[in-house]
Amino acid sequence: MNSHVEIDQRVCNGKPVIAGTRIPVTVILDQLAAGCTREDLKRKYPGITDQQVAGVLQYCHSVIEHTEIELRVPT
Repeated sequence: MNSHVEIDQRVCNGKPVIAGTRIPVTVILDQLAAGCTREDLKRKYPGITDQQVAGVLQYCHSVIEHTEIELRVPT
């Protein structure tokens, strides 16, 4: 975890959100995947910062980096 992302069972059913907001990490990822820039995100979600967006990406990188995937060979 980092200071820009928090998980709290009382906020968005425990989904990761930008700290101090109710903006889920997945919403930011979806917006970036759709082609939004950081400037677009700041217009859509007033108050979020470049550092928070970077924190979301760092959080996702960390989750992926620490995830083990079991590959199954077809039989």
